[in-house]
Amino acid sequence: MLFEMIRLIFCITGMPGSGKSLVADAAKQLGFRVVSMGDVIREEAEMRGVPKSPKSLGTLMLKLRREEGSDVVAKRCLAMVRESNSSVLIEGLRSLDELNYFRQNADVQLIAVHASPSTRFDRLLKRGRPDDPKEREAFDERDLRELQVGIGSIIALADYVFVNEGTLGDIGASAKMFFEGLLNAKNS
Repeated sequence: MLFEMIRLIFCITGMPGSGKSLVADAAKQLGFRVVSMGDVIREEAEMRGVPKSPKSLGTLMLKLRREEGSDVVAKRCLAMVRESNSSVLIEGLRSLDELNYFRQNADVQLIAVHASPSTRFDRLLKRGRPDDPKEREAFDERDLRELQVGIGSIIALADYVFVNEGTLGDIGASAKMFFEGLLNAKNS
């Protein structure tokens, strides 16, 4: 394995607004090193002077994949956690090429977070991050772009699935119990 210090990494996938960051936050509270694949794109946008709108970030994501390969974001994420001694969670997996890259270089457990489109759209409106869509049409376009990259296939391959139709506290508590169970099993 290329990254010998990484024995096991967790990767989270899910459509925008599904609750991936809430699951990642629960892991972070338990000492996991968390890296967001979306942050890699946002950092690249900053370096290139690209506005952080949903459309421009989506276009940049596709352009970066054409320029450096469809697993470019996965490569950058693993490079960031190469020598991490803590448990690692990578948030925002989108394509089979990314999953394959991670699996070639680490033991991977894939977690999918699911919520309905109407729930996700409402959450994104409330979250209000600059790159979140403000209209349903932009939301639907973003979903289609994510599906074209391959996120649906990744969700279908998940080892674990969280359905997130409840409150923000519900998913956080479920995720915390999940990771605590894994850590307790590992230490037994």
